[in-house]
Amino acid sequence: MKTTTKLAIGLCVLVVLVPLGLLLPEYFKAKTAWGEWGAEEIAQMVGYIPARLVALSERWHAPMPDYAFSGPGGGMGHLTAAYIVSALLGGGLAALVAVGLSRALLRGKRG
Repeated sequence: MKTTTKLAIGLCVLVVLVPLGLLLPEYFKAKTAWGEWGAEEIAQMVGYIPARLVALSERWHAPMPDYAFSGPGGGMGHLTAAYIVSALLGGGLAALVAVGLSRALLRGKRG
């Protein structure tokens, strides 16, 4: 089996597992998924908001906040689908960038 095929299979497995970040906190009655805290949640946990976090949070706004889509729904099935679509978009974009960079670098070596 080729290395790229193995990588593609691994990426597909990770895409399918992405909703675990949504489902496990719901199952264990946690407030949010680990590491997906906002500045306010960090302030509650730590007691303050780091200055660089404030500066960065004002500069960056996610293209799909909370992985959500507008429209009807809002149940667990809707959120799971949104997580999977987000993973597919992010993984596909990362793969396109990686392929583009590798082709550009290999083209420079051939010439």
